Amino acid sequence: MNTKELNQLFQRDLEKLGAELSAYTDETKLWIVDREIANSAGNLALHLLGNLRTFIGLDLGNIPYVRNRDHEFGGKGVSREELLRELEEVKSIVESSLLGLAPDRIRDMSVQTFFGYQMTIGFFLIHLYGHFNYHLGQVNYHRRLLG
Repeated sequence: MNTKELNQLFQRDLEKLGAELSAYTDETKLWIVDREIANSAGNLALHLLGNLRTFIGLDLGNIPYVRNRDHEFGGKGVSREELLRELEEVKSIVESSLLGLAPDRIRDMSVQTFFGYQMTIGFFLIHLYGHFNYHLGQVNYHRRLLG
């Protein structure tokens, strides 16, 4: 796995997130929390975008960003248009950060130490990709449940 291939996967699935957000027939449903679902699709989207801006854009691409996790999970009513605009910006940030990363850096140790141990940048990127897809599936389920 290299950064070019990881970028292709992130770009493909960022497109899928955009398609999911666009598929809501009623934009207000993006923010509904229903039944046992703890997070709305809008909050999951904010979380995913903030996560990628932080761990790929800031950590790897040195693109300034101040994360607001409280807003990711507590903010409401951001327009779909604004979410999609931010998604396009994040696609560009991910691409420039991953493609700008020297290939040998993927074996370097990440500045992040989640899970209680150090890991390589490559390992952490694969973790981020899995995390992204876990929440992308939740967005898909949320949309279909409310559809």
